[in-house]
Amino acid sequence: MLEDKNTPRTKLEELGEFGLIDHLTKNFEIKHKSTVKGIGDDAAILDYNQEKMVVTTDLLVEGVHFDLSYMPLKHLGYKAVMVNLSDVYAMNATAKQITVSIAVSNRFPLEALEEFYDGVATACKIYNVDLIGGDTTSSTKGMLISITALGAAVTEKITQRSGAKENDLLVVSGDLGGAYLGLQVLEREKEVFKVNPNNQPDLEPYSYIVERQLKPEARKDIVELLEKLDVTPTAMIDISDGLSSEILHICKASEVGCNLFEDKIPLDPTVISAAEEFKMDGTMIALSGGEDYELLFTIDQKDFPKIKANPNLTVIGHMTDKSNGQHLIARDGSQIPLKAQGWNSFEN
Repeated sequence: MLEDKNTPRTKLEELGEFGLIDHLTKNFEIKHKSTVKGIGDDAAILDYNQEKMVVTTDLLVEGVHFDLSYMPLKHLGYKAVMVNLSDVYAMNATAKQITVSIAVSNRFPLEALEEFYDGVATACKIYNVDLIGGDTTSSTKGMLISITALGAAVTEKITQRSGAKENDLLVVSGDLGGAYLGLQVLEREKEVFKVNPNNQPDLEPYSYIVERQLKPEARKDIVELLEKLDVTPTAMIDISDGLSSEILHICKASEVGCNLFEDKIPLDPTVISAAEEFKMDGTMIALSGGEDYELLFTIDQKDFPKIKANPNLTVIGHMTDKSNGQHLIARDGSQIPLKAQGWNSFEN
């Protein structure tokens, strides 16, 4: 996309840092009363009254977290926001504001950044959040993105990782493994393109899993559903690094064990067929793949009737005494110790 000689290219130095910020953020509207002052001063001003604030931040680096050879910049802007909003919803809170900071090399013209901010704007509109600030600077190589998200919740509704109890049910939203397999499809087609640049990939059979990779959705709807069902999770986390890693985070913080049942892990039919095509095990992909951004949480057993048969939620196990450890109960009934084998950005 950046190599297309027919597209207009406005050099960033023509605008300068503050002119660039003004240009990229001029169409963002303020939606929340808690946003007293957004962009345009030394700092934003927020007023949350009686609610508690939650804050989260993520750093995304080109070549580590995303590949622009197949990630459209508009999708990247959208996904970068989702990564952060997902953490807010994992606290059972409502996302209110974000800041966006980027560093780019001189290979990026203004039009490329406009595409990126179009994605940010789309996310802000759909998820009803305010862009209240950020920063721009130069990079010697590639693109770096840092987004901070702020949210709020009443004290008794905030859910941490540390509240799970023995005999609580382990529940997950949506289905798992799609994002990782979508990445495998895109990486495969990238290698094909290197050999034959004239080849046009047919991604239609993989549209669901490719979208799960390029345009994930933070599960705001699940937080709203739980509120409607009058269910407050005892512990919650979002699935960014793989199911096994996230379960172990809850177990460690809550000082409990767990039994996860393999036959209960929700897999979309597209995930199952793609796993077979890539000669991979669907269960292992769900356990270790990551980037699904579904919500994993525990609930008291008395709340089970409230979520029973809800198509958005699946009970996949239960918490046990810490001394029992953390296990995957395989389809044949055998117990396999859970290991954290998800995404690690520091691995070579």
